[in-house]
Amino acid sequence: MLNFKECYFAGGFMMDKQKIERMRTGKGFIAALDQSGGSTPKALEAYGVGKDAYSDEKEMFDMVHAMRTRIITSKEFDKNHIVGAILFEQTMDRDIEGIPTADYLWDKRGVLPFLKVDKGLADLAEGVQMMKPMPDLEVLLQRAVQKHIFGTKMRSVIKEANPAGIKKVIDQQFEIGLQIAKHGLVPIIEPEVDIHSPDKSKCEDILKTEIREHIAKLPKDVLIMLKLSIPTQADLYKEFIDHPQVVRVVALSGGYSREEANALLAKNHGMIASFSRALAEDLRAQQSQEEFDKTLAAAIKSIYDASIT
Repeated sequence: MLNFKECYFAGGFMMDKQKIERMRTGKGFIAALDQSGGSTPKALEAYGVGKDAYSDEKEMFDMVHAMRTRIITSKEFDKNHIVGAILFEQTMDRDIEGIPTADYLWDKRGVLPFLKVDKGLADLAEGVQMMKPMPDLEVLLQRAVQKHIFGTKMRSVIKEANPAGIKKVIDQQFEIGLQIAKHGLVPIIEPEVDIHSPDKSKCEDILKTEIREHIAKLPKDVLIMLKLSIPTQADLYKEFIDHPQVVRVVALSGGYSREEANALLAKNHGMIASFSRALAEDLRAQQSQEEFDKTLAAAIKSIYDASIT
């Protein structure tokens, strides 16, 4: 049971001060293990598990949980290099070695658990893809609190330098972010800029202005995180990294290879990685445990090194 000295109050809810400080100052990166729906077969295929290996959705999710379990239980997956892990709802609801996944991450690995809460992307309009409606979000957030989740993540995509579209993305992200914060959870706001956009740099300038304006309007007790594409201009987001209401600014790999993403990230001081594909790109189901651990260790070390510049 927490005593009041160990707590931080946000939106009227108690937050664990130790966990906030761990996320704010911990060395390392966030492992994104939250592929869901349409991205799950791709993740399994990259892992060496083809569609002929499962006959229905349940078997598919059993296999992806086995993959995530293998990563999380590896001796290389630890708090010395990893500060957080983002989970899909089904992963949150399952156990690892008989322990609920979020509890296993924190109690056994010292890694803070996050939950992906969005339901995917809406169709492209005004140069952006907003998030689809989340009618069951309140119930999901209540379950997340019961499961000892630390924070959440939700993703939109920006493809064109359209100020009206980008404003709508950030309006939606911050509106839902406030709803999440009221549950004592830290929302990761993720307005991804498509790395292939011909207007990428211009998109980022418009995005930065919108984020700045929205942070200025936040209630003073609300904490957020930002997950952003690695910017074209190095250190573009430094003012957010230094902002007291932004616990951490993390980077998505966005389709870059791990080598490319690490090289670009290292130029952005104080920004840490939150990679999924780039973390797992060399892992295979067919590897022996020794090979798997060695491969994972190399990936973790390279991403960690890029995250501590």
